Amino acid sequence: MAELLHFELVSPERLLFSGEVAEVTVPGSEGEFTVLVRHAPLVATLKPGLLVIRKESGAPEKIFLRGGFAEINPRGLTVLAEEAIPLAELDRAAFEVQFKNAAEDVADAKDDEKRRRAQEVLDHLRQLQAALSAPV
Repeated sequence: MAELLHFELVSPERLLFSGEVAEVTVPGSEGEFTVLVRHAPLVATLKPGLLVIRKESGAPEKIFLRGGFAEINPRGLTVLAEEAIPLAELDRAAFEVQFKNAAEDVADAKDDEKRRRAQEVLDHLRQLQAALSAPV
């Protein structure tokens, strides 16, 4: 039996994953990196993108992260995400409606503050859209 990596993914809302995995690909701010068992210790900031969990068998699990931190130590990998959305839980039709509404909100904003907030929401949705179309 192959040696496995202990991995935990935590968002402000909940613990999304805790268990043993073969490897995890992480969207680091300096570039993607893959963590295997016995990886060198590291602390890294994360950019928006897809985190991919590969277990010993089965399809990879993909989770959109909107930034955060990753820590690798002798116990394993811990990712503290600003926001984490499992792609399996994402309703694509609802996402498309949300994206369209956000673009309209930016166009309809009556002052700079409303426009800034609407643009922030739209930028987040664009990051998610890019992650959805990225090959993994």
